[in-house]
Amino acid sequence: MVSFQIKLKYLKSISYIIFFFGFFILLNACTNSNKEENSQSEELISEHTMVVSAHPLASQVGLEILEKGGNAFDAAAAVQFALSVVYPRAGNIGGGGFAVYRQSNGEVGTLDFREKAPLLASETIYLDSLGNVIPDKSKLGIFSVGVPGTIAGMEALHRKYGKIPWDKIVAPSIELALIGFPLTKGEADVLNRYKTAFLEQNTGSNPYVKETEWVEGDSIILTTLGESLFRIGEKGSQEFYRGLVAKQIVKESNKRNGLITSDDLYNYEPIWRIPVSAQIGEYTFYSMGPPSSGGIALIQLLKGAQSFEISKYGHNSAKAIHLMTELQRRVFADRATHLGDPDFLKIPQELLLSDLYLNDRNSSINLSKATPSEEVKSGTVEVIESHETTHFSIVDKWGNAVSITTTLNGNFGSKVLVSGAGFFLNNEMDDFSIKPGVPNQFGLVGGKANAIQPEKRMLSSMSPTIVEKNGQLFMVVGTPGGSTIINTTYQTIQNVISYDMTMQEAVNASKTHSQWLPNRLFYETNQIDSVVLDSLILMGHQLEDWDKIGKMSAILILDGGKLEGAPDYLRGENSAAGN
Repeated sequence: MVSFQIKLKYLKSISYIIFFFGFFILLNACTNSNKEENSQSEELISEHTMVVSAHPLASQVGLEILEKGGNAFDAAAAVQFALSVVYPRAGNIGGGGFAVYRQSNGEVGTLDFREKAPLLASETIYLDSLGNVIPDKSKLGIFSVGVPGTIAGMEALHRKYGKIPWDKIVAPSIELALIGFPLTKGEADVLNRYKTAFLEQNTGSNPYVKETEWVEGDSIILTTLGESLFRIGEKGSQEFYRGLVAKQIVKESNKRNGLITSDDLYNYEPIWRIPVSAQIGEYTFYSMGPPSSGGIALIQLLKGAQSFEISKYGHNSAKAIHLMTELQRRVFADRATHLGDPDFLKIPQELLLSDLYLNDRNSSINLSKATPSEEVKSGTVEVIESHETTHFSIVDKWGNAVSITTTLNGNFGSKVLVSGAGFFLNNEMDDFSIKPGVPNQFGLVGGKANAIQPEKRMLSSMSPTIVEKNGQLFMVVGTPGGSTIINTTYQTIQNVISYDMTMQEAVNASKTHSQWLPNRLFYETNQIDSVVLDSLILMGHQLEDWDKIGKMSAILILDGGKLEGAPDYLRGENSAAGN
């Protein structure tokens, strides 16, 4: 009967339909306006508020919440729900993530709503009888699913800091799902690309699959997802973890002989954690601590770059890229050795961030010659596969700031669509070290610190970050990109503080990536000067080009208090909205 109730509430009222389509036209007009402004200008400046996300409709939903009196925490939850509808490759209610926030009074905190290993998981669950990794078992299908945390995380943020009612937060996403929305070119293309995987992993009707190819502007209606969101809007996380939606998840798992049980969902809780922080000169950096590696790695990179005075080498010069690569190799080797879920192991965080340790760790860097990754730490890996996460940054008129990164891990996660619930489940189990020394889908090698254990949270690279300058809010940043997240976030921040770029220039600037293993330096195709590339080869670097690295959503607070929103519209369809 829920479907009938939803239709009564959202579809049968003529006045509501008229209102919503007016609102929908406004969203499209604003979206087109933002795209046009971004394509013609290097800056998008607002007076009071800013929302930057991976999709124009999600950014507009966030802005609408702010304009109706909501704060950054209200808008964050609304944007997350909107992304679960309009950006299903990574926006989710079946995944998890991290939030870094700064209240208007200067109080900073973080929330861990990362997925967990199910109670039935074990260290050898992805190995055969000979101890060899079973191909794709941790990446594809129901066995790759971790216990989702997104709904619990959004509710915890809203309950503690939100201002407007929960059902009003979820309502815009219900509307988008039930009435439908036009696909962007990027979303049409990605749905076509994964059509075969959807068909292989699911039976029955699937709103993401049609006989002909999707094209830009096609309308997609997600009725079943809208029904799930309606229940969550009425009953909160209780519905997702103990109600009908929970039963649908467990039924899907049981049907496919998966790991997720009702006890897994019932027992899930997000965790408030202390931020990883450091003061470097006039800047204070706040980022996510373990089980994310992002904060520790980011601060290690920033401290290392400062000790070598990287700005004197010039942006994306051979010397600067070489130095970044050398720092990155050491940081990612530390990641593989020392980092994991802090509730399951003692992490030497203070040591890893100490100047004494970092100076010693980086003392072997030769500014003229590459250090082979094998000499930093032993191991082998040859492939880094595709990946998708999503990030959004928000600042409200009171000065509250929220930086949130969430994920399903790979595009559409496990590719498993929960029957009767309409959303994809993650494939986050692949973020564990399924066997020491064996890389995951991002080429990241792990060890015992990140081994699978029941109820353990898998290590992540997500790096939502907030920066203060002289004690005042200065920057809100983050990006998707799997293992590239850390380096993309670092370079974007460095571009502003060391190379005096605007926020948009910092986001647009070409990025590079190295992660210890594989022993390669990745750069964006046709974006680095050929003379610089030749110099890097002479230094001993093995180069490989990538189409794009990162997809930042960032905000800079300018002198005088105005906000510069910087969506990465060059690498994605990101959008900024503010007033």
